[in-house]
Amino acid sequence: MDAIFKALNDPARRDLLDSLRQKNGQSLSELEAQLDMTRFGVMKHLKVLEDASLIVTRKKGRFKYHYLNALPLQEVIDRWIDPFLAKPAARAVIDLKSQLEGTARMPGTDTKPDFMMQTYIRCSQDALWDALTDPAKMSDYHFMCPKITEEDGTYTYHTPDGGTMLVARTLRTDPKSRIEATFEPKWEPGIPASQSVFLIAVEGPNCRLTVEHYDLAFPVVQGEGVADGWDRWASGLKTYLETGQSVRFNEMEAAQ
Repeated sequence: MDAIFKALNDPARRDLLDSLRQKNGQSLSELEAQLDMTRFGVMKHLKVLEDASLIVTRKKGRFKYHYLNALPLQEVIDRWIDPFLAKPAARAVIDLKSQLEGTARMPGTDTKPDFMMQTYIRCSQDALWDALTDPAKMSDYHFMCPKITEEDGTYTYHTPDGGTMLVARTLRTDPKSRIEATFEPKWEPGIPASQSVFLIAVEGPNCRLTVEHYDLAFPVVQGEGVADGWDRWASGLKTYLETGQSVRFNEMEAAQ
């Protein structure tokens, strides 16, 4: 947490985060053009932000793209602020408008994700894999769906009123390290599908989980829509694995 406050204690670094909030996935050249400093200076600031896990990066060819990772900030808010706030229920939980173009393709090094987030969870690789693939465990921490079912690699997310929020068809798995799946919203008609990727890496007693989201039809805004949904999902997953408690970070329930 010290690294987070250190990273935020500089106006240039805050400007970089503001820029990524407005437009995620920018290259070094794009970010450099917005600041009155040398390329090396911008690189140093980005390194501090990356060390604090406030940004994550993805390389594509010769370029390196930077994404705002808001989850560490959300964890700070959850620790000191959220317990005292009653959040309004009027804002929609997730407003995903995305598109899966034609036949599902496997995201790779030639494709830049539209959204990325990363978190560290103190758990074993087996425990994290089970939590991402076992529908009974997934049901324990999902922020909106207390029931998730699976058949032939297709996961259906059921809302408390018996409706369907989401369908995710597994496209490819590398056991205990990678899951690629469709992301098909069902809470209202006409919302296009997209693709999500989970990447697991072991770091001592911890696991690093990276989420990549592809084929989104419009820019991601932190704190809203797809970013808000992933933050709530990841917070529930992390709490579940580290404490064994089933906590649903559901905005509507919090306001009641």
